[in-house]
Amino acid sequence: MTKLMMLSVGAVVAAALVAGCSNQSTDGAAQTSATSVTSASASPQTSGAQDTAAHNDADVMFAQHMIPHHQQAVEMSDVLLAKQGIDPRVTELATQIKGAQAPEIEQMQGWLKQWGNPPMPSMSQMPQQGHGDMGHGDMGHGNMGQGDTPAMQGMVSEADMTALRNAQGVEAAKLYLTHMIAHHEGAITMAQDEIKDGQYAAAVEMAHAIVKTQQQEIDTMRQILGSL
Repeated sequence: MTKLMMLSVGAVVAAALVAGCSNQSTDGAAQTSATSVTSASASPQTSGAQDTAAHNDADVMFAQHMIPHHQQAVEMSDVLLAKQGIDPRVTELATQIKGAQAPEIEQMQGWLKQWGNPPMPSMSQMPQQGHGDMGHGDMGHGNMGQGDTPAMQGMVSEADMTALRNAQGVEAAKLYLTHMIAHHEGAITMAQDEIKDGQYAAAVEMAHAIVKTQQQEIDTMRQILGSL
């Protein structure tokens, strides 16, 4: 009799253990399934949010304006670097400006292609705003219609570019520094607009770099100009 009772108790315990293991396995599978569903549903939401926040009109305007602006700075630097008898400090600065802005042009062109936006017309087709008129050009977003071409702040006039091409020695260095200071001031204004209104992280980051780097270069150019 005692032996029978012990066998019965053993059977009950074994059954309980089997049932417990079965419940744990079921619960674990359910928990894993729920986690998978949660992860799967979260991924599309994150991707969608990133796509929506990719860029805005201010980012497009920044790239479209800054590309020709940079292109002229590179052209001015090329003109100066082709001359003989230029103060080494000025040629070093021109090399530095060209080296920084040429890669940024390529980066911004890549953004416009990625966004499906056309680049601005070439510099020869654009209305130019000499630095005597700095600050009077409308760079705001509200007064531009589709297809409008805004004046670039700080752009050097064709007459001033011709004067730079024809100048030599100290005169050329002074013209380059004078025009480039105003040119940089225009770029900083455009970059500040992007920092304030832009949404695309890489463009805002570039705008911050432009403000910092070009302000430092302005300070250096003023010091050199005062010593020529």
